[in-house]
Amino acid sequence: MLLYTKIAPPKVPKRRSRAGCTSWCHYSKEKKKKCDETRPKCARCAEKDLQCTYEAVKPRQRRKKEPPQSGVAQDHGEDRGQDLDHYPWREMMGDEISESDCLSPMDTKFSGMSPVNFSAASESALSPVEATSIVYDYGVTEDGDQIRDLVRKNSSISVVSQARSLQPDLAMIAPCPVGSPTLEFVLPAFSEFSDHPNRRALVDHFCNVLSHLIVFREESGNPFQQLVLPLSHRSSPIMNAIYALASAHLEYRGVETPEKSLYFHNRAIQGLARLIEQEGKVDKIELLAAIMLLVYYEVLVQRGRTNIVDGHLKGALTIMSSSQGESTPASLFLERAFRFYDVITALSLGSAPLSTAPAAGCLVPFPPLDAPAASPLSNVDTLLGMATTLWPIMHRLSNLLSLKNDIERATRENQTSKSAVLRMEFETTSQAIETALTQWEPCLPPNIVIQDGVLRGISGEDIPEQQRLQSILHNALAYRHSAFVYLYRTIYGCPARREVVQKHAHAALVHCVETVSHRGPMGALLWPLFVAACEAVSAEDRALSQTAFAGINQRQGMTNIGQAWNIVQEVWKRLDGMSDDSPEAQDTDLWRKVSAEMGVNIVFG
Repeated sequence: MLLYTKIAPPKVPKRRSRAGCTSWCHYSKEKKKKCDETRPKCARCAEKDLQCTYEAVKPRQRRKKEPPQSGVAQDHGEDRGQDLDHYPWREMMGDEISESDCLSPMDTKFSGMSPVNFSAASESALSPVEATSIVYDYGVTEDGDQIRDLVRKNSSISVVSQARSLQPDLAMIAPCPVGSPTLEFVLPAFSEFSDHPNRRALVDHFCNVLSHLIVFREESGNPFQQLVLPLSHRSSPIMNAIYALASAHLEYRGVETPEKSLYFHNRAIQGLARLIEQEGKVDKIELLAAIMLLVYYEVLVQRGRTNIVDGHLKGALTIMSSSQGESTPASLFLERAFRFYDVITALSLGSAPLSTAPAAGCLVPFPPLDAPAASPLSNVDTLLGMATTLWPIMHRLSNLLSLKNDIERATRENQTSKSAVLRMEFETTSQAIETALTQWEPCLPPNIVIQDGVLRGISGEDIPEQQRLQSILHNALAYRHSAFVYLYRTIYGCPARREVVQKHAHAALVHCVETVSHRGPMGALLWPLFVAACEAVSAEDRALSQTAFAGINQRQGMTNIGQAWNIVQEVWKRLDGMSDDSPEAQDTDLWRKVSAEMGVNIVFG
């Protein structure tokens, strides 16, 4: 048994305390001498017979490293603060981009379970009709862009995803469903594009939902996946534009993401400006793809700035005009997208189209890559549907309102000769357009005819892809009848209740409802639906309008659809409060005035 416990002497500290004992520190500072820090009493305290005490040694405070800010000088080594004064479309950017808009707000930690983690939410919460704010939980590994220059060669998952068995509108119930867990053990889906699970989810939404909503034909693959998505591997503006488009679509449907669409849009604009500054060193297809994706984004977001889409289209036209060499499938597809939005923008805003009208027979249906020659969709264009041969007529129609405004301006300025020349051109062109619309018929696939409004084989048998073809046919016929409504009402100035206006408005609405009921492509349906709905007077036609708007909004889920429906309802409200012979009821631009008062400028694409 131990009778005592030996007290061990205090250990000499490994480091100096940087201050010494408290009793002698004042003297040491005055004499500029250091305390020897002998324990338990230093030499000077022992000599002076003072009480020697020491303070506890405080650990050194290390300077914390600030986390890298996402989006700052990490885009392929490019400097975010690069001067953009020479950006030719800088005026289109509207509000100045603040620094906070260019910094990624991602601050969540990595979740290795799945690229997409949903919080508990029912299908009703994700309903496209009554979308509520749903927390869409994304895991993030780190900040900054993770765009690969090369596609991973050994990836077990194809870069271009296969179309789902679900219809796109059913896929909208769960915008980014989780893939099979067995695949996650091998390689996360879309890992070729980003290490961030939330960005992989955006690519998934673009491929498996959004890209299917804006094309008519994809029997051998989706053109956006075949021709546009591969360009994103070497182009950060294209990748950011895809992120922005997918994120904006999810945001409108009530799905929250840590990185907002505006953040990706601003980065895409900045990257596009840097590409333009390179002038001859940049790939023109890359530029055109980035611009057209931004056009789709602006049409979807609809922030009320009309010059944005028009400015992008001017830039696209400049690129196409300066391009030399043979055309590629990607360039032809992007040019077709430009032609569609050039006409739709002119019809929506009342401006003249930027390009010249194509000659009759010059536009032929553009198919997806490797499409079979004997496909039942052989006469269907990927972006124009069965309206390919109608589009040159639509192009000339879109120029009439601008020509009409030029005549009125020349008349006010007493330019008699100019007014006479323009009036003769206006009358000749409008009559030619009316005749062409009367004679036009959709170009049907081989061995297919229309029997009592239904597509059949020559012998009366059912045909493959009948539901899809039937929807595409009604879409083209809706364009034809709404073109008549636009011609008689906006160009000729006929009253809304005139028989010829109501006849074509009713026919257009019927075809719009048929397009929706057959559950086919509806990406180009908004313009004919809006034009006909604004002239709906009877309860039957208004019920048709409501049915068509509900169907297209449920399937497409885009901002401009909801805004267009709000304008239509306001137009009806004002028409109901007016007498038939009042000047306001005869106003051919009533919907434009309503749109301006609501602060909305819509491109009906």
